[in-house]
Amino acid sequence: MKSLGAWLVCAAVFPAAAQTNYSERYAQQCAACHGPAGNSELAMTPSLGGQPSFYAITQLFLFRQGRRDNEAMVAVAKGMSDDDLRGYSEAIAKLPPSAAPASAPDVQRLARGRATAQRHQCGACHGGDFAGGQQVARLAHQREDYLAHTLRGFKSGKRIGYTNAMNEAMAGVSAGEIEDLAHYLAHLPSR
Repeated sequence: MKSLGAWLVCAAVFPAAAQTNYSERYAQQCAACHGPAGNSELAMTPSLGGQPSFYAITQLFLFRQGRRDNEAMVAVAKGMSDDDLRGYSEAIAKLPPSAAPASAPDVQRLARGRATAQRHQCGACHGGDFAGGQQVARLAHQREDYLAHTLRGFKSGKRIGYTNAMNEAMAGVSAGEIEDLAHYLAHLPSR
C-alpha cells in the first residue's frame, strides 16, 4: 500500500462484502469493551456510537498498521482484511451517538471548556455540534477520561491522526485547558 490517503479513497469507494454481517460481528467482538450500542462503560475505552465511518476506517487502518499505541486494538486489527475494515467502520457508523453522562457537569469547568473550544476553534473541524464528519472524530458525549487521555496524547505527539492537524492544534493548549475541554465535550449541552 503506497499511502494512507490512497488506501482510504479506495476503501471508501468499494463497499464491504455484502455476505458478512458486521453488525453481528461487532456485537460478538467489539461490544464487550465498546458497548453493545457503542456506548462504552469501561474506563479509557472510547464510545464508538455515532463515529463517521471514514473516521472509523482510518482508526482501524492505523491500528492494523501498528501506528496507534494500543496493544489490544493492534492485535485485533492486525488480522483484518480491507473488507473487514470497511465492514466494521460501516457498522460503527450505524450505532447511535452516545448520550451525555447522567452526572451533572461542573458549571465552571463547562464554561472554561467551552471558552477553550471557541478560542482554539475546535468546531471548525469537528462541527459546531462536535458530531464530527468524514475523517474527523465525533467528540460530543465521548468518555471524559478517554478525551483527556487522547488530547494529552496529541499534545505530547504520542498520538497520531490522519494528519498532524490535532498535534498542531493541541500545541498551545495547557494541561488545565485539556481537562476542562474534555469535561465540556463529554457533557456537551444540547443546543
